[in-house]
Amino acid sequence: MIQSLFTHISKLVASFVLLLSAVSCDPTSRLTFSISVADGLVDESKDGRLLLLLSTDDSSEPRFQINDGPNAQLVYGQNVVGMSSEQSVVFNSQQFGYPIQNITDLKPGEYWVEALLHTYETFNLSTGHTVKLPMDNGEGQQWNRSPGNLYSTPKKIVIEDGQSNNFGIVMDQVIPPIEEPEDTKWVKHIKMKSDLLSAFWGKDTYLGAHVLLPKGFDEYPEAHYPLMVFHGHFPSDFGGFRTIPPDPDLEPDYSSRFDITGYNIIQQQEAYNQYLQWISEDFPRFIIIEIQHPTPYYDDSYAVNSASQGPYGDAITYELIPYIEEQFRGIGEGWARFLYGGSTGGWEALAVQVMYPNEYNGCFAACPDPIDFRAYCLNNIYEDDNAYYYPSEHKEVLIPGHRDYLGQVNSAVRDYNWMELALGDKSRSGGQFDIWEATYSPQGDDGYPVRLWDKYTGEINHEVASYWRENYDLRYIMERDWDKLGPKLQGKINIYCGDMDNYYLNNAVYLMEEFLESTTDPYYAGEVDYGDRAEHCWNGDQKNPNHISRLRYNTMFVDKIMKRIEESAPDGADLTSWRY
Repeated sequence: MIQSLFTHISKLVASFVLLLSAVSCDPTSRLTFSISVADGLVDESKDGRLLLLLSTDDSSEPRFQINDGPNAQLVYGQNVVGMSSEQSVVFNSQQFGYPIQNITDLKPGEYWVEALLHTYETFNLSTGHTVKLPMDNGEGQQWNRSPGNLYSTPKKIVIEDGQSNNFGIVMDQVIPPIEEPEDTKWVKHIKMKSDLLSAFWGKDTYLGAHVLLPKGFDEYPEAHYPLMVFHGHFPSDFGGFRTIPPDPDLEPDYSSRFDITGYNIIQQQEAYNQYLQWISEDFPRFIIIEIQHPTPYYDDSYAVNSASQGPYGDAITYELIPYIEEQFRGIGEGWARFLYGGSTGGWEALAVQVMYPNEYNGCFAACPDPIDFRAYCLNNIYEDDNAYYYPSEHKEVLIPGHRDYLGQVNSAVRDYNWMELALGDKSRSGGQFDIWEATYSPQGDDGYPVRLWDKYTGEINHEVASYWRENYDLRYIMERDWDKLGPKLQGKINIYCGDMDNYYLNNAVYLMEEFLESTTDPYYAGEVDYGDRAEHCWNGDQKNPNHISRLRYNTMFVDKIMKRIEESAPDGADLTSWRY
């Protein structure tokens, strides 16, 4: 009996030793992180994307250092359902990461580590699908600072070479709510419930705007005003408008993008200059609005209707803008509405003009996101088979994603997409390529956007590409429908782009210009212009450097808008009440 028991114990010990040996030799268990929620931090379980963030740079928290460039720090992600303080979630070799895919490949050394839960809500869509997505909470769909997200206090760890490294991380913080901006004499803030969007998302959904009022708004109650719509990324408040001179105590900062010291002072001075111009006696009186229309996929909707995001185009054009015009005495007619913006806002300005040709009287689209998908940055989504690599039999050649004005490349298309893949699956990263999918793609059987290409391999789905062409390729749509659109768009299309755009967006503008200039029935009668060696966000200013002209969007197109009004306003239009 004793011998039998001894033999049994010996076998158990031997098995345990073998297990320990296997664990120590198994690379999947060499490095693990166990993430939990502090007791009492939340009163209910959470769904979302759990992110493990590591950095070798102590200049800021790891959550603020995730990007696609050479200084990119590390992120690993996985979905969680019902996470609470009663459980922990393990990160090991099974989670995809960027820029180092496998966590076990991290080099030994010191790291700052942080965990963050990007929380998801459940939406019961009008399409019959149920999806889980991050609700915007007033921050413009930024996962690293979205109110309600949980995160841990960053701490330093040491990964030791050849050792089993197991780290525990407790999320002990909640990102606080963001205070809404207050109204001033000049800037008003509005928010309205959209019936169209609320029906689509299955819960109350709001649109907002920051409204810049003209001088004399209260003194001339009989005046009604033209409307300028500044499209772009989520604005926390009306930007580039300041009623006082620059702060004399402001410490000059450095802009690495423009290689300028004191750019913060320049920005304040330009904002003050705009105020002085706005209140000058001879400046035309307009209403300018900056729209807030974040979606669960991005910081804005791209201002068009889409399968996975809903009818944002109709909601903005037929609900929000008439509401603003009624509240602030807009003229309320298509001839008196104008669109402008850069980058995302450039695409939106052109797309809205094309898709609602009678509702607006001109667009000024600067450095627009790809407006011809034969030049989807450096991809031709109709002919290319892979978005990440140039065709090659024996070598791997990455397709560039970002360059400077000298053509020096610092990231690839694959970098952007792999970063997004770590941050969120099903187009939920909040990144640039994912929002293009969320806007342009058909809705899948699971309720999420169908991928244009495999997010890991880059293999392009040409059926999805065909759907994009028919519904969102602006050059293709204009060329296909020019017999109907041409008469409605004549004189309304203006496009500007630097010929060294960082994201190669000028390539699509070349293709659009080729179509516009070769079409004479009718001729488009607008303008396409390029900035020599100008990088992203060049907007048509041939006299000033890009770092200055990008701060003058709200005033630089006014002369062209006034000329357009003089040439196109219908008989009986109000051309006087707002000219005081």
